Amino acid sequence: MNLLKLDLQFFSGEKTEKATPRKKQDARKKGQVIKSADVNTALSLLTVFLSFLFIGAFMRDRLILMMKGIFQDYLLVNLTDQNMEGFFYTIALQAGMILAPIMVIALIAGVLSNYIQVGFLFSTESIQMKLNKLDPIQGFKRIYSMRAIVELLKSLLKITVVGVVTFAVLWMDIDNILRLSQMTVEQSFVFIASLTMKMGLYASGALLILSFLDYLYQRFDYEKNLRMSKQDIKDEYKKSEGDPLIKSKIRQRQREMAMRRMMQDVPTADVVITNPTHYAIALKYDEEKMDAPYVVAMGVDHVAQKIKEIAKANDIIMVENRPLARALYDQVDLGQAVPEEFFQAVAEIIAYVYQTKSM
Repeated sequence: MNLLKLDLQFFSGEKTEKATPRKKQDARKKGQVIKSADVNTALSLLTVFLSFLFIGAFMRDRLILMMKGIFQDYLLVNLTDQNMEGFFYTIALQAGMILAPIMVIALIAGVLSNYIQVGFLFSTESIQMKLNKLDPIQGFKRIYSMRAIVELLKSLLKITVVGVVTFAVLWMDIDNILRLSQMTVEQSFVFIASLTMKMGLYASGALLILSFLDYLYQRFDYEKNLRMSKQDIKDEYKKSEGDPLIKSKIRQRQREMAMRRMMQDVPTADVVITNPTHYAIALKYDEEKMDAPYVVAMGVDHVAQKIKEIAKANDIIMVENRPLARALYDQVDLGQAVPEEFFQAVAEIIAYVYQTKSM
């Protein structure tokens, strides 16, 4: 029963196998990577609130300077068409100087958090126009899909956790909060800034923990979406390694071409050493090319018979020497020179051939 179940699973094409490295690489090129937006948010918030420890004094001084300018100078000025532009320009410049460090830090934190998760990646696949995104049926499925439900639960969990954490921070300082009316403006400002820092850091830490869990979920969902069937793996192997049938035909064609080239070289041989029925070795001696005779053609059975037919048709002398033919076939490859151990035997045959031709 289990074997039948596995067979049916295979033929049904169910995606039960992990994605191959090539599938993951192709998905990465399309912009499909393991990435949690919550990690970006949590790291950015945590970095921004931590930066207040270093740039808080700068922002405080700039904010006080801007407020003094507004209450001491600009409230006493009669607004006209001429000074309105300068007034807004000054306020915008001062506000920009206060917010610029935070914006830069948030930008750097966002880039680094993305790089930590994904690395360097440039892909336009995700921003390309796709008509199926305009399909209302597909859009309805996305809205009411399991992933949408998971995202809704995650959002509710984040709101709950952040709300509980911030409430806990406020509750721990409830006594000081109730005494705010008795504090000076400077004391109130310092306390509210400190309280805001606490809420931000604690909330960012809680979001960071939740973002780690979200990253694990995104990893699981990524692996699930990239799963492959056994047939997908076979098809990918064929694409990467080549179809075995095509490769077999290519090798066969290569062997046929090599065989034709070898048979074309038989008429140039000086002698063919035979078994006499099973082996045939065609040798040629060219002192300009090699110091010893070399093999121009060799074969057994049918190929040997074909070599002997061509040799006979071209008046190539054939010499029967069973041990030598067998030894040369086993130890010498096509195009190689005869080994030194066979020099004497081959030299006697070559001498016999030259003597016969000269007669």
